Amino acid sequence: MEIKNIIIQPVCNIRGGIKPGHYKNTAAQTSLVMPAPKRVEIVMHQHIGAPCIPCVKPGDTVCVGTKLGDSESNFSAPIHSSVSGTVAKMGNIMLSSGNRCQTVIIDSDDQMTLDPNIKPVKVETLDDLVKATRQSGLVGLGGAGFPTHIKLNINPQKPVDTLIINGAECEPYITSDDRECIENPNDILEGALLLKRVMGFKNVIICIESNKPEAITTLSHLISDKKYSSIKIMTLKTNYPQGAEKVLIYTATGRKLPLGKLPLDVGCVVMNVTSIAFLNRYINTGVPLVSKRITIDGPAIAKPQTVIVPIGTSIKEVIDFCGGLKCEAKKILMGGPMMGVALLDINAPILKQNNAILAFDEDESTLPPTTACIHCGRCAAACPMNLMPAAIETALKMKNVDKIKKLNVAYCIECGSCAFSCPAKRPLTQTMRLAKAEVKKS
Repeated sequence: MEIKNIIIQPVCNIRGGIKPGHYKNTAAQTSLVMPAPKRVEIVMHQHIGAPCIPCVKPGDTVCVGTKLGDSESNFSAPIHSSVSGTVAKMGNIMLSSGNRCQTVIIDSDDQMTLDPNIKPVKVETLDDLVKATRQSGLVGLGGAGFPTHIKLNINPQKPVDTLIINGAECEPYITSDDRECIENPNDILEGALLLKRVMGFKNVIICIESNKPEAITTLSHLISDKKYSSIKIMTLKTNYPQGAEKVLIYTATGRKLPLGKLPLDVGCVVMNVTSIAFLNRYINTGVPLVSKRITIDGPAIAKPQTVIVPIGTSIKEVIDFCGGLKCEAKKILMGGPMMGVALLDINAPILKQNNAILAFDEDESTLPPTTACIHCGRCAAACPMNLMPAAIETALKMKNVDKIKKLNVAYCIECGSCAFSCPAKRPLTQTMRLAKAEVKKS
């Protein structure tokens, strides 16, 4: 098969969006595997939904892959040990949401012994797939943390015809998914074929931004094999926020996702490339989600690198593994510079859905002064959801909830494009969050 028949163009182009600097400093570096730390702290809430209840106690011996916590709620995902060793104690931690959560603290024995109950998983039916996905502990690895088995549990009454594999990775700095495509392309393609066979997809599209040529070339050459002929690669213009779920569905299919609906409601399943690859590895090995590929970068990092780390490793230890800080870090983000969360404690542990830790020096983290809105309309022009952030800001100041609702603030995906574009440097993303909260309160 010719490469030109493998690569397809977007059905629709993203409205608005922005073009921040790429800063993909680690794109050409092979991922390093970090040795097991002496101690890990595993958080019992690493997904959207109900937190897990610990099923181990201090003094218990655990192995890599031993289940540490689970929930009776289906809208949850079990959590497993990332090291072998002994449960030292139960802890408590404050999450970025401000809520407190239980943790399980494990002292490693440095052996990384696999749980003896681990074995490959047989998947023949949709029910097998959904059960296996939940047992694996898989959540959205692109950052959202949505339990993946919920995505795959399709309703036979609602036909689903398209699998969209998200490899856009449109945030600056982050290269975790890019390296997954380059280092584990067979896992991505085999995972895609598995889902196609079990779920009956007619279309399988891997969406990658054009600034990742090595990933596109690597996957394209493999897809030229007849075995993968049903899979296509869609090259996206490099334009943030191409990787946002609603944006990606529209770009790849032309379908619009209504407010409050899931991709299943418009005939699509959207999965991150790393999620697809992990699911294939889990079915072949039985090893649950216990490690994560993380981009460690930013002006304050001594040796930027993409690292595969055991979940629960402290962020400080991961940074130290990358040479530590070369200057004082005034701000450290968990995630990208557009949608990441600022960390208060550098000793916080790595979570399943983390894809980057970015450390910024004083020059890069100092916010410019905010001035009055000049009504230029750049925020509205940049919004991929066709919203009017400046008008929503005015309505919020007036406490006019009805106006806020009419301006469709609920459609905001909090991508940060409005704030990035604003010449007055107004905190519009935070304003949109506050406006949403005001509507919810009412």
